[in-house]
Parts: sequence; C-alpha cells; structure tokens
Amino acid sequence: MGVLAAERIKLTSTKSPWWCSAVVVVLAIGLSALFSLVVKAAGDNPAEGTPMLDISTATAGITGFGVMVLTIMATLTVTSEYRFGVIRTTFQAVPNRTKVLLTKTALVGVYGAVLTMVLAFLAIGVAKLIGNGAPGVDLALDGQWRAIYGIPIYAFLYIAFAIGIGTLVRQSAAAISIVVLWSLLVEPLLSAFGSFGRNVGPFLPFQNASHFLSLSESSGNWHWGPWGSLIYFTAFVAIVFGAALFAVNQRDA
Repeated sequence: MGVLAAERIKLTSTKSPWWCSAVVVVLAIGLSALFSLVVKAAGDNPAEGTPMLDISTATAGITGFGVMVLTIMATLTVTSEYRFGVIRTTFQAVPNRTKVLLTKTALVGVYGAVLTMVLAFLAIGVAKLIGNGAPGVDLALDGQWRAIYGIPIYAFLYIAFAIGIGTLVRQSAAAISIVVLWSLLVEPLLSAFGSFGRNVGPFLPFQNASHFLSLSESSGNWHWGPWGSLIYFTAFVAIVFGAALFAVNQRDA
C-alpha cells in the first residue's frame, strides 16, 4: 500500500497527467460530436451519400487518438523518473523493483481503463444526442458490446506496453517514438506491401488489437478470430513487459 500511495502521489502531483487526461476528454467528446454532425449533415443531403455512424465510429476519438495520449503519459511516468534521478530514490525506498513497476503499471493502467470506459459511454451519448434519427445511425448496444468493453482492455494493455518500452529505453523521446510510430507508421507500412502485407498482417500486434476492436469483417489472412487476436496482443505485451522487468532488475538505476 505504501508503494501504491507513492505512485499515486507521483501521478497526481505533476501537471502532465492532468493535461493528457484533458486532451483525451476533448478528443473523445469532440470527435464524437464532429462525426455525428457530419452524418447528420449527410442525411440532409442523401444524394451525396450517407456515411455510417456506429459504436466504433462514435468512439474513434478514444481508440484512435485518446489511448495514444494516455500511452505517452504512461511512458513519461517512467522516463521522467530516470531523467531526473527520482528512480534511484524510489528503488532505495523499495528495493523490490518488480513491485514498483507492477504497481506503477496497475495504477496507470486501471486509471486509463476507467477513464476510457467512462468516455466511451459519454461519446456514445453525445453521438445519440446529435445524430439521433439521422439515416445511417446505428448506436444500439446490442451486438456492439465488444467495441465498448474492448476499449478499456486495449487501453490497459497499450499502457503496459508503453511502460515496458519506457523502462527498456529510459529516454522520453526515443520511448515515445517507438510507442507512437510502431502502431501509426511501422505496422501500416508493413501491411501495405501487397501479398507480403496480407501474410504478415495477422502477426503484427497492433493489427491484432484493431482486429479485436473492429466489428466489421477485416481484410487479411487471419488465422484466428477477434478473441484470438486479443490473446495474441496480450502475449506480445507480456513479452515486452517481461523483458522490462528483467532489465530493471539487472541494470543500474
């Protein structure tokens, strides 16, 4: 409990978590409202085509950008301690480094999961308020629950991955680059190379995370279903985090 209290104080006494959380809220609500307005405007002009507004679209601000902001915050919770030397004091107070890293991950991960879950329902509420009655709107929860409860699961795992990378790299710029570019640039580029991309895509971790969150039929040579993709992504995160636990106990602070 002492380790948990210390990590909570470090998390809430700095400005970056508050700013990051505010950005996530703005992205979640703002993009949901924007997408709903677009669909409603398109419904007034059916000749131009009617885009769809479902649960995945209404929460795209969270899964597409909000979770990524939280992972940047999670990375900084580790790399900032290394940068300012706070990690040495932490390890002197708590020699069990594994306990420190697990507690930090649990605290930040649960916070991210709860925040994204609440924002998911708020985003859906905003979408219903603005786009209710417009053509192409399907915000019924029946049959779309995975797109909702999958968000906090994805957020928690992505945060654990970010903390693992931050522990391994120890430098903010490098760690954030890996965390952000891996999912935004590296995997989409690999998936874009024709037959090679179709064959390698099912084995890319964040492509599997997207497969789990998606309710539509995904293209690609998938060897398992959405739940298999979740297991695959979880195993990938566990390997990275396990490497971080090994490294933090072997290297000097």
